Amino acid sequence: MLKKLVQICFILIGGTLGVFLLSDLYRLMNINQYVLIANPYVSALLGAIIFYFMTFWSINYVVDFVKWFEDSLVRVPITEIVFGSIGLIVGLFIAYLAGIPFNKVGIPIIDTIVPIILTVLLGYLGFQVGFKKREEFMNMFLNRASKRKASTDQEEKTSEREEQVKQGSTMKILDTSVIIDGRIADICQTGFLDGPIVIAQFVLDELQHIADSSDALKRNRGRRGLDILNRIQKELPIEVQMYEGDFDDIQEVDSKLIKLAKLTNGIVVTNDYNLNKVCEFQKVQVLNINDLANAVKPVVLPGEELNVQVIKDGKEHHQGIAYLDDGTMIVVEEGKNYIGQRIDVLITSVLQTSAGRMIFAKPKLMEKAL
Repeated sequence: MLKKLVQICFILIGGTLGVFLLSDLYRLMNINQYVLIANPYVSALLGAIIFYFMTFWSINYVVDFVKWFEDSLVRVPITEIVFGSIGLIVGLFIAYLAGIPFNKVGIPIIDTIVPIILTVLLGYLGFQVGFKKREEFMNMFLNRASKRKASTDQEEKTSEREEQVKQGSTMKILDTSVIIDGRIADICQTGFLDGPIVIAQFVLDELQHIADSSDALKRNRGRRGLDILNRIQKELPIEVQMYEGDFDDIQEVDSKLIKLAKLTNGIVVTNDYNLNKVCEFQKVQVLNINDLANAVKPVVLPGEELNVQVIKDGKEHHQGIAYLDDGTMIVVEEGKNYIGQRIDVLITSVLQTSAGRMIFAKPKLMEKAL
């Protein structure tokens, strides 16, 4: 189909050039007296035939170029195409207006060259401005839309306002680690996390790549992540959206998530400590489910007593390690001698971070001895 289209274009171009150029060729060859040959219809036919035969050796190159251009265009996100095109149109319009005074100068070179230079230069600048400033334009439009929607919500009835707030909720963008973790499905089911939930195509590709890994552990993690996504989409009453775009100039998936969050004013949902810190540094909203898990854990304060079982030795000398039922690690000073035993310990300090919670304690027997 594409080859036939290219051939038709060649024939039309050949016919057009035949009408305008072959007459000059007849004049140079001094054959204008042959009325049949010099006829415009015959010239168009000859030009079409010449260009038709040219397609036999050039059509493959043209088709390959068109396919390459098509593939390159398809990979570009739609926002980049739209804002680049808008910038190009604005640049060409400004070039047209700026070129009007030069058309009245009357100097042949200025009449021709200056408008061409203005068209190329301003068209290029317009495209670059629209392409590189697309995020600012998007944020401006989104902010105006959100303000307009907020004012509308205040004027409507309570039931209508609640429905609009639900539809206008901030996007929650899931990263790969939080999907594989699996707790996000339970959080969505309880209703503590409102929608819409956004799954980026590049995150889905990474999950599929992990699921296809030759390493059994990675393969199981990837398949678990895909199962969690299916559960969220099919079983839970929450809106799930797919983001089909990609950022070809960025390699890391975490960096793509941050850029997507900036582009959509969304919130990144993760349990990755490093991604959490990068989001905070770049002023991107982030929800760390480890923070949520730590927030709902039972509060343990210094000075309280616990009965724990020391199961292994710690990193430092004479330390022992125990765990609460929720998995919180307890470092027992001088607890190495109690490995395999249940003892009463006295909490000395609690360290709380986004990476988790760590409790430091010492055996109560030592406190009594002191």
